[in-house]
Amino acid sequence: MTHPTHPGPVPDRPAWMPSSPCGDDCLPPRATGPSWRLAHRTVALATTLLAGVVALPFLPVLGDQRRDRVVRALFRAVLRAAGIELRIAAGDDQGPGYRVRDGRGVLVVANHLSWIDVVALGAVAPVRMLAKQEIADWPVIGGLARRCGTLFVDRAGLRGLPGVVAEITDALAAGAVVGVFPEGTTWCGSASGPFRRAAFQAALDAGVPVRPARLTLGLPDGRPTTVGAFVGQDTLWDSLSRVLRLPGLVCELTVLPALAPVGDRRGLARRAELAVTGGERSVTAPAPVAGCELAAG
Repeated sequence: MTHPTHPGPVPDRPAWMPSSPCGDDCLPPRATGPSWRLAHRTVALATTLLAGVVALPFLPVLGDQRRDRVVRALFRAVLRAAGIELRIAAGDDQGPGYRVRDGRGVLVVANHLSWIDVVALGAVAPVRMLAKQEIADWPVIGGLARRCGTLFVDRAGLRGLPGVVAEITDALAAGAVVGVFPEGTTWCGSASGPFRRAAFQAALDAGVPVRPARLTLGLPDGRPTTVGAFVGQDTLWDSLSRVLRLPGLVCELTVLPALAPVGDRRGLARRAELAVTGGERSVTAPAPVAGCELAAG
């Protein structure tokens, strides 16, 4: 079976398509952790995903609160099985999950580092994610994504973009929480990219707030690391196996104050980007940070 791959740099990529300079040079050396750790966590993760597949058909018959608890618990179990500790800091204006206190739909926007991002966001509250079309065809993950209400976009075609924006608008207006990675592709974490504006038009059209969220990955001792990134020519298994070999990985998710849906999409996207990056953005792929050579313990 072929493993899902990150698209990586494509020489003939159209200029308007999101791209990142982050690649293999951003990653630390391959992990050297014990094989038993990889085997143990692989089995634990596979068991958790299987439990999720079994549980999904029963979710529609549960009440909203119970369904949300089950979905949140499933995402948290995936993180635990992979050896990832999730630390969450919530905004003062935050209602249940990512919502503002008036309960409207909300557009959640975050920086994009890895497959870990989607799991971490879902561990706070169920989110209808916007994802690239290829994920729909991934083994197991694609099926789970479809059953969780994921919205898919063909990043290679501009013609379908207005329809995707309209679909996001309808979901937001109906009260959904929709999650988007406006960078459009993954970055290693030591560098980041500009926020694309299309999804912000949906928030404006639906009249709902934008909830910025910041994701960081680090080692348990507090040092940042690129080990969990999903960049360059990585396959999903490449990134996953690096994480599974580590003694531990910490994902910090900071839920920032919501932004009102005012102004134009350019300005709203810029405000969200500044909130997530803290006003700093580097578009140059850096040297790897805190490498896997530390993972042997």
